[in-house]
Amino acid sequence: MTWTEQDIPDQTGRTVLITGANSGLGLRSAQVLAGKGAHVLLACRSPQRGEQALAKVEAAATGAKPELVRLDLADLSSVRDAATIVREHTGDKLDVLINNAGMMATPKGHTKDGFETQFGINHLGHAALTWLLMPALRGAGKSRVVTLSSIAANTGRFDAEDPNFEHRRYNPASAYGQSKLANQIFAIELDRRLRAAGEAVISVAAHPGYTSTGLGSGMANSYSNPVLRTVIGLGNKLGELVLAQGTQAGTLPQLRAATDPAVQGGDYYGPSGVGGMRGNPVKVATLGPARDEASGSALWDVTAKLTGITPDPA
Repeated sequence: MTWTEQDIPDQTGRTVLITGANSGLGLRSAQVLAGKGAHVLLACRSPQRGEQALAKVEAAATGAKPELVRLDLADLSSVRDAATIVREHTGDKLDVLINNAGMMATPKGHTKDGFETQFGINHLGHAALTWLLMPALRGAGKSRVVTLSSIAANTGRFDAEDPNFEHRRYNPASAYGQSKLANQIFAIELDRRLRAAGEAVISVAAHPGYTSTGLGSGMANSYSNPVLRTVIGLGNKLGELVLAQGTQAGTLPQLRAATDPAVQGGDYYGPSGVGGMRGNPVKVATLGPARDEASGSALWDVTAKLTGITPDPA
């Protein structure tokens, strides 16, 4: 059975925070949910791009006026500030958190706090935000955390001893795969701990398959070598033309994870097609490391140590 945007229930009265809502999957999710009546908070790093996205979401909104929240996932102080603002602004009632933002296969770099860029932004920043917002999620009752993984997680390997590639040889694709695997492991471990604590909040994951978004061009532009930048850019364009699906289709797995009443904690949604690259959004199997309690516990502990944030639930 095909699931589309038309299957999304009325979202009136619900508050949704979406990271990276200024473009791609995040922007589309914001527009759709605002159109269904949700009060959407767009968490964006760039004020200028955030304002441009806000205007588009406002045009689609049928309920409460959408709002901007300044968030830089590469800076834990910004994550803390954003969480404080959201908690105060919502009165500690947040129905859905969609951890959508991300960086893909960039040259080696570091966040403001010294973490490898992709692991720091894709995983650590989102994990910190989730823990800090747990009181608001708890306050809304049956709320959800939706964390975006990727088919790149299939080849990823999480190294608890060297997550920031301080001792391993850095490879952009390997670092991206690790960060997206970490997203999936974190989503399942969070739900495992929520269930153990008897919480009403659930944690689920989703992936967009191979979707044409701004990540590919962003990856190419991040390289200083003009020849390498051109080659990667052309490869991305060719792949998107031949294999990729559009943003509207790519957004469906996370929208279903965020809104379908049948979704249960620990579920993972992605395209139904071959290799999970495109197709109808359906429940798919999580990877072995995501189901492994030892991997989940190791990531949980490393994340707490690196961020200095107390996990919630404890």
